[in-house]
Amino acid sequence: MNQVKKLDIIEEDPWLDPYDQDANERFECYKKAYKEIEGAEGSLLNFAKGHYYYGIHFNKEKNGWTYREWAPDAHNLYLTGDFNEWNRTTHPLDKNNNGDWEIFLPYEKYKDSFVHGSKVKVTIRGVNGLTDRIPAYIRRVIQDTSTHDFSGQLWFPEKPFDWTDSSFDLAENFQQPIIYECHVGMAQEDETVGTYREFADNILPRIKEGGYNAIQTMAIQEHPYYGSFGYHVSNFFCPSSRFGTPEDLKYLVNKAHSMGITVIMDMVHSHAVKNLSEGLNEFDGTSHQYFHPGARGYHEGWDSKLFDYGKWEVKKFLLSNVRYWLEEFHFDGYRFDGVTSMLYFHHGNTPFDHYDKYFKEGVDPDAVTYLQLANEVIHQFKKNTISIAEDVSGMPGLCRRQEEGGVGFDFRLGMGIPDYWIKILKHKQDEEWDINEMWNVLGNRRYKEKTIAYAESHDQALVGDKTIAFWLMDKEMYFHMHVDDHNQVIDRGIALHKMIRLFTISLGGEAYLNFIGNEFGHPEWVDFPREGNNWSHSYARRQWSLADNKELKYQYLANWDKAMINTIKENKVLASGIANQLHMDSSNNVIVFERGNLIFIFNFSPGNSIFGYQFRAPEKGLYKIILNSDKKEFGGFERVEDSINYPTDENKNVSIYLTNRTALVMKKQ
Repeated sequence: MNQVKKLDIIEEDPWLDPYDQDANERFECYKKAYKEIEGAEGSLLNFAKGHYYYGIHFNKEKNGWTYREWAPDAHNLYLTGDFNEWNRTTHPLDKNNNGDWEIFLPYEKYKDSFVHGSKVKVTIRGVNGLTDRIPAYIRRVIQDTSTHDFSGQLWFPEKPFDWTDSSFDLAENFQQPIIYECHVGMAQEDETVGTYREFADNILPRIKEGGYNAIQTMAIQEHPYYGSFGYHVSNFFCPSSRFGTPEDLKYLVNKAHSMGITVIMDMVHSHAVKNLSEGLNEFDGTSHQYFHPGARGYHEGWDSKLFDYGKWEVKKFLLSNVRYWLEEFHFDGYRFDGVTSMLYFHHGNTPFDHYDKYFKEGVDPDAVTYLQLANEVIHQFKKNTISIAEDVSGMPGLCRRQEEGGVGFDFRLGMGIPDYWIKILKHKQDEEWDINEMWNVLGNRRYKEKTIAYAESHDQALVGDKTIAFWLMDKEMYFHMHVDDHNQVIDRGIALHKMIRLFTISLGGEAYLNFIGNEFGHPEWVDFPREGNNWSHSYARRQWSLADNKELKYQYLANWDKAMINTIKENKVLASGIANQLHMDSSNNVIVFERGNLIFIFNFSPGNSIFGYQFRAPEKGLYKIILNSDKKEFGGFERVEDSINYPTDENKNVSIYLTNRTALVMKKQ
């Protein structure tokens, strides 16, 4: 009897050997689903073209518009809108041979009423009565400013957008992504909702100048409540109209590509808004069309609906959505939100303290298969696209290819890293920081699975928590950030802010992420307009003037971020494999390691500055300091001489003046 070859993730990790059968069964489920799709529609990419069939499309052969909708348990559907003065019964849809609902509108009859910019809905009669809904595959949704009601909007621009990004090559950025996480609406300094074009013209140049080669855009898919930060999606094929038109979003992506910047979208397929007026909930009158019925279809923590990933039509809807944003808006990949919630029936509400929890009871096999298929769509559609998993569970194989036993993501977010920084800032004195623990936390990641390291993201900046800058400096930031104001709290905060970021980017992963404004220590949390703050935009903006003001110390953190990123990029540190520990000194809280042919030196001690501090270099020779956190331009005190070369002695030891709360990077000359 031939023994089935072990999948790579099992072969390479003896701890996973007991789960050989489970991993194979997972892979077989994926292959079966893939084969069924190919058999039915020829290819996976063809299957992911639901947006070509459903929704509203102009049929050139028949010279008119066809609207189709999947609503299996509905009794009747009627198209209504401006074109028929919102009559709810004059334009019924019929069930076609596929079991879908369909209506055809001849061009000659409707050319003057069914027009660009006019509003539409679909009236559905089901077991829950007669309801007015927004078509599921609609491409644009707008909100009435007086009634706050959302409607679908016909979007037939006279001319297609003129893309000029055909020469943009994703390959180089894929090797070491340095990602700027951002939100278009809160990106301007004015207390208003920013637009796609304002972001493209005002913010992209800042991002480019800072050295970032990718942006991760939040809240792009339409969501009725601005304060949800884009996580309660209602209309999955609609770019949020509060930031501008679809062409405005294309302008943003096209401009980013012209600057060599990869554009990643935050993709929310982990749940959907429960609203009946805007979203998919009870669309055909039942609770089980797009979502699981009953308790399984409701996320108590998020107050939202959960997709049935095993249903054919739901997979078609979601996989088409994956293809759509890559195709229509030229996005270069996704950061999938809430992957932990998707993968497990318990949505991650359990300690992941045993490998059983990754392979046995508790794992949703339909969700695993869906994510495997989604990643295959992404990578088949465009080469060097990036798929990122927001997962806190650490499921083995999440970032390995499907044929290796994986789920197919390229990177996972290192979610334990920011949690760790916040934990020690909240609960430990500086003298209590454990450098061995710090080394282990930052270096702990699965073999061959790439991690995006970050010190803080939007999660840490949202109201209810504090940014690292605020944890370090708190209210002192409001009073002592002038360059001539000497303050020990601010000095400590600036020093540690720089060190934490360099430690994270140099040790924590194969990619790096920063949330908008945190590169210069933005002083306040993020709080979107809501009833509790009197609908204020004061905390849903970015105060760029703080970093630009040469009289304030924010410039030091901004200068450091730019120099740090350029050092990492130029030396290809993130693409150079894991770090090699050179020296650990617990008594002085000193860590020295080598990565990317650079030596990284950190002295986390609050007070120990040591003359003639020695550590062993990887090779004999002359070493030069190429990055020094103690320089004045970075808010330091110019205590370290970095204009000279540092030679090794006969034992390969380098001797330097190592000042407290200082980070240095050296390179062999």
